[in-house]
Amino acid sequence: MRSLQKVLHVEDDPSIRTIARLAIEAVGRLTLLSCENGKMALAQAEDFSPDLILLDVMLPDMDGPAILKALQMQMDLSEIPVIFMTAKVQKTELDRFLSLGAFAVIPKPFDPMTLAQTLQDHFERFHSGC
Repeated sequence: MRSLQKVLHVEDDPSIRTIARLAIEAVGRLTLLSCENGKMALAQAEDFSPDLILLDVMLPDMDGPAILKALQMQMDLSEIPVIFMTAKVQKTELDRFLSLGAFAVIPKPFDPMTLAQTLQDHFERFHSGC
């Protein structure tokens, strides 16, 4: 089975990007490409070749669902779990995010000490077919 090594993260808030960077790189020992907007993510995603994509939902210009749709047209995501990160965690919102092709949703605020393990758990669940 593939192992989780590279994470593409799209988040416009610099403080959340910094916390996520520490959580994913320092705690999780994973390689991270952190993008502040969808345009940057779309320009770099294919070359980076992520094992997992972590998208904020609420972003200026292009929101997480729009980025996901553009990524789906740009590259094959069949082997790459996409996870939304959002404070919007009502059941109807969660159902909508999953219906758009996201594998999971991580609620904000997140725990920086467990974020990398949560991503690892979702990655393993995605590849086990559960």
